[in-house]
Amino acid sequence: MKNIIILITIAIGLTAFAKADAQNNNLDHFEIQVDGLGCPFCAYGLEKKFKEFKGIKNVEIQIESGDFSFDYPSEKNLKMEAVLTQVEKAGYTPNEATITRADGSVETNAVDKAMVNKDNLAHSTLFVNGKCGMCKARIEKAVSDLPGVQQVSWDVDSKMLKVTHDADVTSEKQVAAATANVGHDTKTVRADESVYDALPACCHYKRTK
Repeated sequence: MKNIIILITIAIGLTAFAKADAQNNNLDHFEIQVDGLGCPFCAYGLEKKFKEFKGIKNVEIQIESGDFSFDYPSEKNLKMEAVLTQVEKAGYTPNEATITRADGSVETNAVDKAMVNKDNLAHSTLFVNGKCGMCKARIEKAVSDLPGVQQVSWDVDSKMLKVTHDADVTSEKQVAAATANVGHDTKTVRADESVYDALPACCHYKRTK
């Protein structure tokens, strides 16, 4: 009788393991590099925002590196755009992101820079208003996503943005417009009030009229 009970217990355990394994095979895995995470409270805020996605599992956040990962049921077909938007809604800037689907396929938001004409590279420097490290991440992400851009660097103290870009693909005017679109004024393009107001409180720099 004792042996029968042991066998039944083992069988139940194996069944539960098989079910768990089957469930794991039906999960998509998401990895996002997030800029702006400075403390455990930041990580908590990001995780809380993503728990709006019902069914999220295995959330892991590395504050130092900004690496954020989680699993999500594949049948819900969570899109890359929705994930990146959710990071922004939490007040942070998403950089590189990768989705490994349950069927083994891989999606990424990496921008292809291969078509840049390196013989036509321009080096532009322009003033972009901002205040902190989160501003830096947001500005650099907005500009680096433009086609033809090779290198981007914004300095918090001087507020000067340096961009190396293919002048035939992206102009300095387009660079200024990109920073304004995410809430940061330049000397030629002013961000909309609603976009500026939506920035996190720590990013509310002093605007010039």
